[in-house]
Amino acid sequence: MSEHEVATTDDEIEAALERAKIHDRDPLAQAVDHIPAHNLLIVRLSNHRRLVLPIEDIEGLGNATPEQIQNYELLGHGTGISFPDLDVDLYVPALIEGVYGNRRWMAQLGKKGGIAKTEAKRRAARANGAKGGRPKITRAASA
Repeated sequence: MSEHEVATTDDEIEAALERAKIHDRDPLAQAVDHIPAHNLLIVRLSNHRRLVLPIEDIEGLGNATPEQIQNYELLGHGTGISFPDLDVDLYVPALIEGVYGNRRWMAQLGKKGGIAKTEAKRRAARANGAKGGRPKITRAASA
């Protein structure tokens, strides 16, 4: 081993294996279905549930063709989903938690929703305004 290489100790390996046991019961992806007519990705999980995800909300899949999306691989016994044609890898526990991309992607997605102008959003804003709107922040409350 050269002086620049760092060896992983047995203790470090054992500690990593213990940390991984926390996730032993997490649901794993078993299959992925693409519904092009509705632009949805459905991830079938080992706990018999399904994640139904809008493709446009998943980083890297928004402009993909159906063929690219249908070419997927399950990684790590179902902890990940890889789309090799797109160079996109998704982490299943993050998808379950509603994280469909990195922080910047998620912020842009939220901003896009925040500037949306729909009738439903206008009605909600009017209803909120009728209740007095957002409470004002006072110096005493913010201190």
